[in-house]
Amino acid sequence: MDRQRIINLLAAISAITVFGFTLGLMFPLLSLIMEREGIPSQVIGYSAALQPLGIVLSVFAIPPMVRRFGAKVVVLGAAVMTALVIVSYPFLPIFWWWFGLRILHGFFVSTLFAISEAWIVKFSEGPWRSRILALYASVLALSFGGGPLLISFTGIDTAAPFLIGAVILLVATIPIFFVKDEEVDSEDEAPLSVFGFIRKAPILLFAVGMFAIIDAANLGFLPVYAVKKGFDNEMAALALTAFVIGNTVLQFPIGWLADHIPKRVVMLGCGIATAVASALIPTVFGTPLLWPVLTVAGAASAGIYTVSLSELGDRFSGHELVTGTASFSTTWGGGALLGSLMAGWSIAGFGPDGLPY
Repeated sequence: MDRQRIINLLAAISAITVFGFTLGLMFPLLSLIMEREGIPSQVIGYSAALQPLGIVLSVFAIPPMVRRFGAKVVVLGAAVMTALVIVSYPFLPIFWWWFGLRILHGFFVSTLFAISEAWIVKFSEGPWRSRILALYASVLALSFGGGPLLISFTGIDTAAPFLIGAVILLVATIPIFFVKDEEVDSEDEAPLSVFGFIRKAPILLFAVGMFAIIDAANLGFLPVYAVKKGFDNEMAALALTAFVIGNTVLQFPIGWLADHIPKRVVMLGCGIATAVASALIPTVFGTPLLWPVLTVAGAASAGIYTVSLSELGDRFSGHELVTGTASFSTTWGGGALLGSLMAGWSIAGFGPDGLPY
């Protein structure tokens, strides 16, 4: 693997880290602040759903932006705009400014994700692809866990988590300056369209959508659930960290299984494990068993995405592979929007335990 390809991969993984960290930070942070202010769960759900809406909308804007300015410039611009959005939250009122900010937040972070994941897929070709994708999945999972962990140290009563998050975001984008900004040819526009991919991989997109529903519901509402069940804000943030940190350790075992038995079997097993672990959460809440159950639930749900991405790489290459990564991103946005709404409705209608059930 040549030096420039390694630089491009490191830069892309850095940008993916930004994506994971900012989502892992902002989903629970904003939900906890709104919960503290006495805002109903339905409204928190509507607010959380606007960030995935921004992700979906970004698909229609990314192609012309990349065509006009180049991928590297677009990624750097998206990082700066994401940082500006983040630092705006604590200085603007929740109604109605936060609703618009969350759409912008989803839009710019998704731009980082779609282009960076396309870079990872493109520059990881060859015998190192599986290991690079495993590293990518682990880094993404770890970055998600870093967000709520930061909340456990800073709390939610000051602008500190917002300012720290914005600084970390900007620092993580520095390697992108060293990416060789290749010209985008006419084929680079199509990968950012979803519709042509649906007929070829409907089950993969369904799996990604299910993961997104589970992921967004827990990112946005697991801390709220924990507070309603008696945890303080710091412990509630750690509950979310336990949920997302498990798949950092378990990505490689899940990938190993997917390399030795049919991927669809592993995907189904991850789905069953997620359902069982989620159903156990109310039973074990307040006991030491809560933490491993949350870890298993998070690892198994993320395993659905990991195995889906692995099968995508097995079945598609070149142009179609990049089309798949963009389709995954868009499907995640739609599923996350639905997951946020469903979580808010469930908690409002059935109480806190409506979330895991």
